[in-house]
Amino acid sequence: MRWLMLGLTILGFALAFIARTPGVLGVGLLLGFVGLFGLVFSIAADRVASSARPDTAMLSTEDLAALRARREAAAKAAATPRAPAPAASPDKRA
Repeated sequence: MRWLMLGLTILGFALAFIARTPGVLGVGLLLGFVGLFGLVFSIAADRVASSARPDTAMLSTEDLAALRARREAAAKAAATPRAPAPAASPDKRA
């Protein structure tokens, strides 16, 4: 797709450069700028896709729900007050 947009850009600007009438100039500029716009976005899409995580590495909704439930249970356990440890009795020497 990127090569198609590059070809469209080159064709459009070449057509605009050799145009003898305003209509052909307008069509050439339109083709050139549309192709350039598409080229930039296709390069950006390839860049994003190269660093994106594959769908197989993403968690399912069931896994996310289980993780959320485990986190909430841990937060609830941390929030409940615990009984203080008994104080050590003083050493009685005779």
